[in-house]
Amino acid sequence: MQNKGPYYITTAIAYASGKPHIGNNYEIVLADSIARFKRKEGYEVFFQTGTDEHGQKIELKAQEAGVTPKEYVDRVAGEIRGLCDLLNTSYDKFIRTTDRDHERQVQKMFKRFYDQGDIYKGAYEGMYCTPCEAFWTESQLVDGKCPDCGREVKPAKEEAYFFRMSKYADRLIEHINTHPEFIQPVSRRNEMMNNFLLPGLQDLCLSRTTFQWGIPVDFDPGHVVYVWFDALTNYITGIGYDAEGNSTEQYKKLWPAALHLIGKDIIRFHTIYWPIFLMALGEPLPKQVFGHPWLLMNNDKMSKSKGNVIYADDLVHFFGVDAVRYYVLHETPYDNDGNVTWELLAERTNSDLANTLGNLVNRTVSMSNKYFGGVVENRRARLNENDAAIDEDLIKTVTGAFEKCRTNMQSLRVADALTEIFAIFKRCNKYIDETEPWVLGKEKDSDPKKADRLATVLYHLVESIVIGASMLQPFLPETAEKIAAQMGTKLREFDELDRFGIYPDGGRVTDQPQILFARLDKKEVCRREEEIAAAQKAEAARTETARKAEGAGAGESGKAAEKGTTVCLEPKPEITYDDFAKLQFQVGEILSCEAVPKSKKLLCSQVKIGNSVRQIVSGIRSGYTPEEMVGKKVMVLVNLKPATLAGVVSEGMLLCAEDGEGNLALVIPDKEMPAGAEIC
Repeated sequence: MQNKGPYYITTAIAYASGKPHIGNNYEIVLADSIARFKRKEGYEVFFQTGTDEHGQKIELKAQEAGVTPKEYVDRVAGEIRGLCDLLNTSYDKFIRTTDRDHERQVQKMFKRFYDQGDIYKGAYEGMYCTPCEAFWTESQLVDGKCPDCGREVKPAKEEAYFFRMSKYADRLIEHINTHPEFIQPVSRRNEMMNNFLLPGLQDLCLSRTTFQWGIPVDFDPGHVVYVWFDALTNYITGIGYDAEGNSTEQYKKLWPAALHLIGKDIIRFHTIYWPIFLMALGEPLPKQVFGHPWLLMNNDKMSKSKGNVIYADDLVHFFGVDAVRYYVLHETPYDNDGNVTWELLAERTNSDLANTLGNLVNRTVSMSNKYFGGVVENRRARLNENDAAIDEDLIKTVTGAFEKCRTNMQSLRVADALTEIFAIFKRCNKYIDETEPWVLGKEKDSDPKKADRLATVLYHLVESIVIGASMLQPFLPETAEKIAAQMGTKLREFDELDRFGIYPDGGRVTDQPQILFARLDKKEVCRREEEIAAAQKAEAARTETARKAEGAGAGESGKAAEKGTTVCLEPKPEITYDDFAKLQFQVGEILSCEAVPKSKKLLCSQVKIGNSVRQIVSGIRSGYTPEEMVGKKVMVLVNLKPATLAGVVSEGMLLCAEDGEGNLALVIPDKEMPAGAEIC
């Protein structure tokens, strides 16, 4: 394979405020497929990803967790890198913005901007979005909220350094107009030009003083560098850029980057701020910035607050790495958002991976073993003109697929490239139906011509599968290797994929075919999804309870002392043990909960008790929200006669404590107990 030179590809570095979901992880899988494809094409690929670890949001998260910001990001960065490894991504460098060499270069660049007159000291007053780490004017807000994420913004006023964006705006506009490939897709380019550049750029706040977790401005104590400037510069600091002119040979070789692969929500930072910073440094701009679409959950953006988050590790542990990679790559179009659910992933796994691909490989290997002891021979036999037409159509489809795939990859249409690869496997399945090898197999011992034709058919299948698997390698690397091993050969180089008949005549497939992808039972998929969703809700409830308890401990302890802690009740009639023994108490786990529409007091919970689920209505709405209830382990009176409350049937009772002021608290186990455990 001819060396085609360097190809530097980056992802946006993940913000280390918490565990990323599958929608975040989609980006690195997408980048990995591009990087692997380019390597196979003959490029010297350098693939960089990493973590963005400074900012006010992380400082607040660390405070909530009771650790230092560095301790917090060390843990989260490790988790993020672990997910990258789990998804089998082939990055060459994982940069962290807390790396000392990165921090030092950021300080140097900031000072250089100041010395050049590109930044000046002033004061900022506006609306600030902490999750996005972004300032907005009132006119930029949408319904009074952040235009990027839709969350609440707060007034902020502080001393800050500002970058003179307008100084470079005309140069950037000219560059975009003369380099139409710079921002892709075209819709993103139009958005940046019409909504931001052409109306006129405002100067950008480049430092903060209201928090400390950031890279210090070394010549002005009290200021820390704006997190987006810190984060964007990773693309050059990670490969050896030096603001004082002593950049490494690696930097000189790799820069400008061939591709910045980012989410469409941060396109403005990468196509306006970042190019202007580079212009101020006198460095060339990246060749292309691609703002990919989102991967949604049930057609809605994933959010922990919405409770609709899916994590890559949960999916991988159930479906497998390559099934997850295939789904996110194939189901997210070039310019439109993709959609993921457990059910959809299972359907795609069964149809494309288990049926179209897995069954094809298994049938081919099994028939080769059954009819010829695993030996594959191209006897070039055809029984009639129809056989010739069928063979030629198969070969044309297989040998023409790579050029179509390559063309799609050049324009980053990864989903379309995968479709072209699977067209090979679908054509192979059709070829089996057309040639009916099982019919030929019945007569091969009595008719040598049919034996020769059967051998030819199986050779064509093996050769086609090897070509398809070689194309599949960048996308599903483990699966491609497994296919090649079952075919008794190695994956091919890309420059061989337009030729048919390379598989050695007399080669041998494995005598132990393995299932590549097992068909999934939808009930089992749903059960696993429900278990994980319940566990996530329980964890969220525990976190919220702990947060509220911490706040209460800090601010309410005095009030509690004033009110007193003793509640006196009128005694009820004495009972015997036999009376008590009639009551059946068990631990229940609340799977879901909702407010009863016709009541202001009632909540309706679905409670798991052993192997059954009961519906229980409780008058505790004043003390708990439905969201707080989910995941709790509670004490349940199980053998209470069913009753109808506000039109809803209740099959038990949850036990609560109530103080003199009507405050409620569910009775919960002191230690972890399974749902159904007897309380006695």
